[in-house]
Amino acid sequence: MPNSKDLKTATYQALAEFRYQIRRFVRFSEEAARKASLEPQHHQLMLALKGIPAGDEPRIAYLAERLQIRHHSAVELVDRLAKKRLIQRTRGDRDRREVHVKLTPRGDRVLRNLTLDTRAELRSAAPTLVAALRKVMTGETAGDGVRELPHPKRPPRHHAKTGRAGDPGRKKRGV
Repeated sequence: MPNSKDLKTATYQALAEFRYQIRRFVRFSEEAARKASLEPQHHQLMLALKGIPAGDEPRIAYLAERLQIRHHSAVELVDRLAKKRLIQRTRGDRDRREVHVKLTPRGDRVLRNLTLDTRAELRSAAPTLVAALRKVMTGETAGDGVRELPHPKRPPRHHAKTGRAGDPGRKKRGV
């Protein structure tokens, strides 16, 4: 792992600019949610719900993970959105203890309007945001000893027999 002496000023500047650009967009999104009489986390929950990938179930645990909050906090957000009639709870088909969540038609309309505003702002901010990300990932910070980190979404798979990372059934190219 590189030590802080290996980092160049350009690395800090690029990261600071990238974080600033992200924060500007997030602030816009938060203000748009508040103008729609929603808290920003309510908007995030509704967006996570609408954007759920095929095969995933809209459960509280899924929403807690997507918002990076604790399960009981997700339950509270769901309670508040249900009171506003923006989402609806249903019981799982296979396991009646499971609670599934879906947008109501009203919630869908509110989210659609917020998404249109947010997408327009993102299109406007995209060139600056992309340029800031490019500075972080390329030339300006090259040679400072920083290596790219793996994507945090999924830990590496471990083979059941060997305990080593990777998929033993997959052949490496060129080997």
